Order: sequence, then C-alpha cells, then structure tokens
Amino acid sequence: MKVLVTGGAGFIGSHLVERLLARGDEVCVLDNLTTGAYQNVERFVENSRFRLVVTKVTDETAVEREVMWADHVYHLAAAVGVRLIVEQPVMTLATNILGSEVVLGLCAKHHRRTLLASTSEVYGKLDTVPFREDDASVIGPTSKSRWAYGCAKMVDEFLALAYHSERGLPVVIVRLFNTVGPRQRGRYGMVLPRFVQQSLLGEDLVVHGTGQQSRCFGDVSDVVEGMLRLMSEPQALGQVFNLGNDQEITIEDLARRVIERAGSASEIVHVPYSEAFESGFEDMQRRVPCLDKARQLVGYRPTVDLDGIIDRVIAYYRNNPDAPR
Repeated sequence: MKVLVTGGAGFIGSHLVERLLARGDEVCVLDNLTTGAYQNVERFVENSRFRLVVTKVTDETAVEREVMWADHVYHLAAAVGVRLIVEQPVMTLATNILGSEVVLGLCAKHHRRTLLASTSEVYGKLDTVPFREDDASVIGPTSKSRWAYGCAKMVDEFLALAYHSERGLPVVIVRLFNTVGPRQRGRYGMVLPRFVQQSLLGEDLVVHGTGQQSRCFGDVSDVVEGMLRLMSEPQALGQVFNLGNDQEITIEDLARRVIERAGSASEIVHVPYSEAFESGFEDMQRRVPCLDKARQLVGYRPTVDLDGIIDRVIAYYRNNPDAPR
C-alpha cells in the first residue's frame, strides 16, 4: 500500500512511519520540520520505500501530488504543545485549520481513505470524566489562547465529518490523549520527557501549579496500533474515537514516579502558571478518556502500563544523552 503521512517527522508520526514500513508499505512523509525533526526519520532515508517531502501542509500543489499517489492518508501535521500554542497562536490557528482544509479537501476530491488526528483538547474544561466521544465540549474564553488549539481541532473535526457526509470522504477521526514514548521532546511543554531529562541530570523537576492536575499517559506504540486498526475497519468511517490510556495520575505523583524509577536524587519544585507561561494560559484539572468505543469495534487495549512507559523514556534518554532538551 502507498501511504502519505503528513507530520510524519513528528514524534507520533515517526513511530507510525516505522510501523508502516515494517509491514511493507511505501511511505511518503510530508513535513515542514517545524515541530517535527529530521532526526526522527533519518533512519528511514536509505529505505527505498520511504520518501520525505519538506514543505508546508498548506502547499496545495505538493499535497495534491502526494494525495494522488497515495492509497491511504494519515493527517497528523499540526502545531502542537501547550507552550507553542500559547506563544504562537496565529501560527497554531493557521496551520491547524488551513492545513486541514487543504488535506481534507484534496482527500475528498480524490476519494482517499483518511485518518484525522485530533486531540483530547477538544473536550476543553469538561469536568465529568471519563470523556466520551459524544460528550459536549466546554471551551474556555477567547482571551485565553490555550483554547485556540482545541477550537482549531474542533473545526478540523467538523470539516472532516462535513466532507464525509456531503462528498463521501472515507475518514476516521481519532482524539489522542497524552501520548508519550521514545523520541518525544519536552520542548513545547510535553511533561514526561522534561521530567525524565531533569531527573537524569539531577536537576529539580519543575511542576507547574499545585501538581494535583491529572492526566493519563498512553504509550505511542499502543496509540499507533489503534490508529492502524481503525484505519483498516470500514465501520470506523465517519466516526470519532478516543485513543490513549485510562490510567490516571497527578502530575506531582508522575514526578515522584520518574524520580523513583530513574534512581535520581532530584527534588520537586512548584512554579506558578503565571511564571511558567504567558498570560494566555489556562489549565484543565483532569483528562481521562473512555476507551470503550475503540475497544468494542477494533479490540483496542493499552498494553504498556505507566511504569513501562516511564522506563522506556528513561532508557531512550540514557542511550541518547545528546538528545535535544
């Protein structure tokens, strides 16, 4: 099969590319290498079934050429990370809305089966957990640029479902919860790789706010498996699915767990949100997915528990001490 992966040089995208190549597919990655990194796909360059096209996802000519070539399209290209979203909201909105309009429109034009990677951010400040795919969203005020990302991805979902109903686009939408694993960087606010690097260097682990906000961390290998299964399931088309892990932990307890498993002497320090982020930041207290829908349709079940995830990230950074911070 010929597969186009937009954003394929990113953390999740590169793991997806690895799986696609392993099963024998031809893969084209389209990425502008802004939040993605060439190092993530460098290992594939010598593979004759791999191509890298460095351009923006809004480059309609380049995108159409690759959509026409492909059988399946995984649209992962997006501006991601809390810090990036707060500090560069214009770029976030333009990339996530305009880029998706280009990709989805062309996939509908050429009738390519498509997977749209969305996010748990679309649930906003919803306070009833676990989050189910048909729950209402509770978005914060427009004065807080944090919510720009969730709103942009909601527009992406509306576009995908509109193309499905009006033009027959065969599309499946996945809402990814906190996805972690080797090759992820803490550059844009990803908490686990930041904690791991700090602990291995003996630095203080910086916890924002009270640390009582909770998240569920899913291993990237499990998430990629869920994406592949849903893309291959005809009954998934035109539907939205949560993917991730439902094992909940507070950020402060995560910091303690990382210190323990790394055998580190690091301490935990608390920094107020007002000192860590610009004024456009606002957090949500809990984020827990209901995974029943994906489990019932394609048998999706996380296989790597939190300790296993932390150990994998620790091993990665110990083996790659020069990895970017």
